[in-house]
This record gives sequence, structure tokens and C-alpha cells, in this order.
Amino acid sequence: MNRRAKWHAGVAAIALAGTLAGAFAAGGLTAQDGPQSILPPGFDDPEPAPTPAPSPTPTPRATAAPAAPSAPAAPSTGGATVQPLPPAPRISDAELDELPTLEELEEMSVDQLDERLGLKPKFDIPPAARRSLSQVGLLAPEEGGLPTRGLARQPAPLVDAVLGGIEGPLVSRWGHILLRRTLASRLAAPEGMDPVRFAALRVAVLNTMGEFTVARALAQDVDTSNWGTALTGQAVRAYIASSDLVGACPAVRLSEAEGGTTSEGPRWTMLEAICNAYAGEAALANSQLDRALGQEIAPDIDVLLAQRYAGAAGRSRRAVAIEWEDVDQLTPWRFSLANAVGEPLPDDLLDPVLTGEADRYYALAGASAPMLGLEKRTMHARVAAGAGVLSSNALVDLYSQVYADDSISGDIADQAVLLRQAYIATDPIARVDAMRELWSGESADFASQVLTANAAARIPPNRDLALAANDLIASMLTAGLDRDAAAWRGAVNDGSLGWAMITLADPQGRVVDEDALDAFVDEDGSTGARKSAFLVAGLAGLERVSDGDFTSFASRLEVDFSRRTRWTQMIARAAEVDNPALVAMLAGLGMQGESWQQMTPLHLYHIVSALNRVGLEAEARMIAAEAVARG
Repeated sequence: MNRRAKWHAGVAAIALAGTLAGAFAAGGLTAQDGPQSILPPGFDDPEPAPTPAPSPTPTPRATAAPAAPSAPAAPSTGGATVQPLPPAPRISDAELDELPTLEELEEMSVDQLDERLGLKPKFDIPPAARRSLSQVGLLAPEEGGLPTRGLARQPAPLVDAVLGGIEGPLVSRWGHILLRRTLASRLAAPEGMDPVRFAALRVAVLNTMGEFTVARALAQDVDTSNWGTALTGQAVRAYIASSDLVGACPAVRLSEAEGGTTSEGPRWTMLEAICNAYAGEAALANSQLDRALGQEIAPDIDVLLAQRYAGAAGRSRRAVAIEWEDVDQLTPWRFSLANAVGEPLPDDLLDPVLTGEADRYYALAGASAPMLGLEKRTMHARVAAGAGVLSSNALVDLYSQVYADDSISGDIADQAVLLRQAYIATDPIARVDAMRELWSGESADFASQVLTANAAARIPPNRDLALAANDLIASMLTAGLDRDAAAWRGAVNDGSLGWAMITLADPQGRVVDEDALDAFVDEDGSTGARKSAFLVAGLAGLERVSDGDFTSFASRLEVDFSRRTRWTQMIARAAEVDNPALVAMLAGLGMQGESWQQMTPLHLYHIVSALNRVGLEAEARMIAAEAVARG
């Protein structure tokens, strides 16, 4: 007998049982004399009539009165009338086909069963606790965020195209910081754009930038029940990068309960099993992962790591051996789960990450992973600090922990000792020597200047330290210490690199002297005089050079600042209408690249000029100074 025939037989049995029950009930009622009251005795008796007072008059003789007409008698039914039972509902063939089999029922989670039986509400958040989509973000204007309605009146296709066009890292650390602040601001969606889609676009850019913690927080500002396919996919990406797979479970289980998956594929299947394990359904999770391993839906290493992660929930105490012999590629899934369960990565997979040869995704993800050892995490943090993900203070805090840990040795430990010397040495020259060693060592990179920013600001301006002045000023400006850097104006020569950075970064800006600018251009030894071109572009954008000198030096350096592109027209127009949020996003679009060699003086001029015009003058100064320092 097939499944449909079985269901028909079951329905017929239920209908027959209902009919027999109705017949027995009817027979019982007929055997009684009539309907019986369910009220206690005395509650249904009529109230007795009052006794009439005795009359002194004699009682007359009774006479027959005419009989009143009576209603026709109702036909007798031999007992009480019984309300007939409704007919048993008939289940259609289509409904029978949709019913799950016993095997499917065994594979369903509690949430799926509740959803199938109609016991699970569409929203499990009380109405008063649901968050509005009118403004989505983390930073209100009073907390440093950009104006809330800055993009509300902008056309949706424009904002969509700008955010969709940011697909890589930014060459500027300060540009990265500005774009992160913009994307994390509490913003209203552009006119005609779904707020959830707007949030998904912003989370996608934050993931691209390596800002996984901020991306996760931004996604969480939208109720999970409102997530669509795009936001769910980007949120899960942020959760995996931050080794917080359980954090993705509300979205995973909600999609699972609704009978589908937002992201079809092996990763989603393994996530469902992990979430079932942490929901107390360990047996179901084990069977799902065992089946995934048997069906080879993904490489064995991926499923084994998922089994280890799921096994940490409950009391299954299931031993899972991780074998790396045949694994020759590192993926975000493997990196995340291995770190989360404390499984050491093989050296041949990890070394390219530590040396910077692998995709910097892994370094940016590992920089905020507290389960990693201090030595590895500090090496990842250097990459994150250079990109703008971590601050100078955060990097110093990690090195402080390294210094306090006697079990750590090698280059990282030596750097921690030098950093301590840069802070506590009594002689300023000794402090500068410690910093110069950090700047020139084998591991020296831009992060070394970020690391020493606050230590450099503690050095009093001194012409005897002129040889180190350029690096000290550049280091201070990585942390935005513009006033400390400006204090060195009298200790550097006009036309020097230190003078150029101070001239751009000084909050008390002034129009530069032509002779000093001419001296800088003459002494510039950078390839193609890029530093000079960046200096002229930055000064013109900040309005610190006269129009005549701007034209003259642009011609001398063979830079055509009058050239127009679609991007230059858009950012100029955004500045004209005083829209800082759109200007910042367009600036991020124009600063994409792996190094400053990919930045042009034309782009820098328009970025600095637009930021300066919409009130983001501090960021404009820092970006211009960084361009000269690193160009």
C-alpha cells in the first residue's frame, strides 16, 4: 500500500470512529425522560408566590370558565433532539502529497516541527521591542556619526552603484577610518531603497574592508526576522570571520524552520547542524554531520572541524580527529573553526598568512580573535593596524601583554622591549633610538610607525633630532596627533618632508610660501616626483596655496588637475550640495588599491577638496599628510 492509500485509510478510520461516537451519545440521551438541568438544586425552581391575606367575605361557588385555546402539540420524537455532528473533513490528494514521511519527521528540528504545525509565531519579538528600520546604524550624530538623513534624499541607484563599486581595500589608513565611520553611522535609507538592502550593502563593504566586528554589529541592528538573502549572506560571512558561528544561529534556524536555506551549499548544511547542536539537539546534529561526511558534500576537513565545533555543545564527548595531511589550501571556514576549537593550523598553511604572502583577510580576521596566542595575534594585529582596523592604542596594548609574558621570545618579544624603552627611557635621544630601531628592523613596515605614535608625541621638539624629525612627525600623524606634530614646525627646515607634513596637517592652516614649496619640489627624490604632486594636490584641496602657484606647480609637475571624469563630477557635486556621507563614500570609491602607487594626484585633489568643503576638514588634512608621507 502506497503512502497516499495509507493516508486515505487513516482518514476513513477517523471518520468511522466519529460516527460511532455520535451514535452512542444519541442513544444515551434518548434513554432519559428529558433534558436534565446542570444547576444545583433550587437554582432553577420558580420563586414561590406570596400567600394571600384571609378575606372576611364568603367564598363564592366556583363556576366553570371557558377553556383558553391551546397551541398545537409538537410531534413526539421519542426523546430529546440531538444536534448532528459535522462531517469529517476530507483531505485532498495535494495535501496528502505535502505531508512529511516518518523519515522526514525524524530529521526535523523542533523549530521545523513548530513551523509545520503552526505553533511557531512569525515574530518572536514583542512589538514594543522590534527595532525600526527608519534608521539603521551604530553611531548617532552626537556620538560621532554622520547626519542621519544625509542620504535620505539621494537617488537609490547612485548609492547602490557607489557602495557596490567598493570591492577592495583602501590605500589610505585615514580613508579607511573615515569610510568605516560613515558606514557605521545611523543612517536613513536613500529614497526608493529598501532599508534592509541598504544595510546589506554597508555590511558587504565593511566585510570587504576587513571590519568584521563592525559588520556583525551593523547586521545585528536589524531584527533577524527582517533579514533577506543578501543581508543574511553578508552577516554569516562576518560571523565566520569573527569565529562566532553560534551568533549566526538565529538566522540559520529561522531559515531552516521556514523550510528553506538562504544560502544553498555545504557550508549552510554544516551551519544548520552546528546550530542544532547548540540548541540542545545533539543527536540530530550528529546525524546531519555524519550524513554530510558520508555523502562527501564538502572536503573531510571542513566536516570534521564542524563536528569538533558542534561536539563542544552538550555532553556527547565525541572524539574527532583532525587530519591535515591532504589539505593544501586555507579557507575562511577552516581558519575560523580551527581557531575557535583551538586546533593548530599547519605551518605550511599559516606561514603565508604571517609573512603577508596570503590574502590579508586571514590577518584581519585573526587580529580580533582572542583565542589565538599572543604571538600570532600580535603579528596579525600589525596588518590590521596598518590598514586602519586597529588603533595605535590597541596595538600598544597587545605589545604590553607580550612584554609581560615571559614565555614569548623572538622578534615579537624584542619589539616589545624596544617599545617599552621608547616610552620609559629617561633620555629623549635613547627613546628616539629605540623607535628608529623599530622603524628600520627586519619587520619594519607602516605598522611600526602606527605603533610608536604616542611615544613619538612625548619627544620634545629639538633641532638636534632633525634626522629623526620626519619619521617622528609621520608617526604622530598616524594617530591624528596633529597639534603635537605642529609643535615641530620650528625644528624642521622649510621645504623638508617634515615641513610638508606639518603644513598639510596643521589645524591652524595658512597659505604656504612659494619658495618653501619650490625647495621641496627641488629636493624631492620620489619616483616621478609623486610626493611633490601629492603635496600640491593636498595644499590646493585645503586651499593653502594660491591659484597662481597651483597652476604653476601643476604645469611644472605635468599634472592635469582640470581633467574631468564621471567620478570627479559626482564627488564635486556631492560637495556642492554639502552631503558629507555621499562625499565620504565617493572618496572610498576613489581610494581603492593595494598601495599608494595606485593613487593619482587628481584623485587626491578632489578627495581632499570635497572633504574639506563638507566639514570633514580633519580627515582631509590627515589623508593629504599621509599621501605625502607614504607616496
